[in-house]
Amino acid sequence: MEKILDGKALSKKIKNEVKIETSELIEKYGKTPHLVVILIGNDPASETYVKSKERSSKKAGIKSTIIKKDHSISEKELIAIIEDLNHDEDVHGILLQLPIPKHIDSEKVINMIDPLKDVDGFSNHHVARLNKGLDALVPCTPLGIMEIFNEYNIDLEGKHAVVIGRSQIVGKPMASLLLKANATVTITHSRTKDMKAITKQADILVVAIGKAKMIDESYIKKDAILIDVGISRIDGKLYGDIDFDSVKDKASYITPVPGGVGPMTIAMLLKNTLTCFKNIMNK
Repeated sequence: MEKILDGKALSKKIKNEVKIETSELIEKYGKTPHLVVILIGNDPASETYVKSKERSSKKAGIKSTIIKKDHSISEKELIAIIEDLNHDEDVHGILLQLPIPKHIDSEKVINMIDPLKDVDGFSNHHVARLNKGLDALVPCTPLGIMEIFNEYNIDLEGKHAVVIGRSQIVGKPMASLLLKANATVTITHSRTKDMKAITKQADILVVAIGKAKMIDESYIKKDAILIDVGISRIDGKLYGDIDFDSVKDKASYITPVPGGVGPMTIAMLLKNTLTCFKNIMNK
């Protein structure tokens, strides 16, 4: 029988801890941590996600501001907004909600964010530090997965961890964190030959490909630990990248969708916001 890795319950616990710490920090410094999210265009998924971030921030006592701009905004105008926020002493975290319009160079714009305020940890500054095994602000989703491992006392040392997906948001930082925890790491992706032969060797399988129910029991070995990052909506119902019903009796641990990795991403955003606040206050 599978053991559910309950991200929803863990995220609630972490949000309560953040709320307590936020109150303590406000009392200590006389300032309120302030997260600003820049939202461009009218993507429904992005809008829903940003509203969820705003609600969670406010519940934790963190000031939340959303700057919403039309799809037609120029790269120059967006950079000007970011530069203003960089210099605003009352702003401690800046998040550019992705995706952004294709006429804007996302890499260039993300690297305009002051590393002290880069709550997503997407800038080259933090990517380089993470790759070198140094302290860095870590992208929220892989950081949340590491919190799940910690909460459930899952020892990563010496385990073979396979990551499906090589994005800068999940796959690559996830691999770096697993390496730092002394796991043996393999990354597979859309061009990998005979992926199934590799994933069946995995003690830990992290799947972030965005294809509903792609990974069934034939991809995993008995007692594997499965982390499902994907989320797809089909006929109004949410599915992960892993076919839960197919693997549930074969896996030892599994994150459900919904209620697994997703809630942890926002919880880690709140933690990263406090980290940014403390770093700024103590510089």
